[in-house]
Amino acid sequence: MTTKPLMSRIFDDPRIAALLLALASAGVLLSALFFQFVLDYQPCILCIMQRWPYVAVMVFGLVTWLFRRWKGLGDALLVASGLALLAGAGIAAYHVGVEQHWWAGTSSCGGSAPANSLEALRAQVMAAPVTRCDEVAWSLFGISMAGYNVAISLALAAYAFVAARTAYIRTPVSRTAL
Repeated sequence: MTTKPLMSRIFDDPRIAALLLALASAGVLLSALFFQFVLDYQPCILCIMQRWPYVAVMVFGLVTWLFRRWKGLGDALLVASGLALLAGAGIAAYHVGVEQHWWAGTSSCGGSAPANSLEALRAQVMAAPVTRCDEVAWSLFGISMAGYNVAISLALAAYAFVAARTAYIRTPVSRTAL
């Protein structure tokens, strides 16, 4: 019995790929939470929206591990992970555009729903801290967190698609009936 080298298995085995994607997603989320709760960088609405694709990838990874005997499910969930990460890259790219003032942010970027009275408006203003989407809170080498998120999301999406294709090609399930 021969064992495959690890570098081959990270593309061939959808369980390994799903695990790596889930761990990378957890790392990105933990980094965001570290910036939020330890370093006190409050996220805007677009920052929060960029986190959801990583949660989806973690759920897909968990489902892949729980139902690992279902042939083809891991391949499909790798594709779903890639699509979720592409959506996250799109949100992050939009956020970069808002930060650079290339276009306006959403209506909830730094604002809230309109108040019905002066008292309601005053209570709304006093209760909610304003975190604007068009201000860069942190950057490294001139690239904001949203900019880094674009690159990370695209890299992980590319890995998910390559791993899904490789696993699909090498899976010994007959696909002639499809």
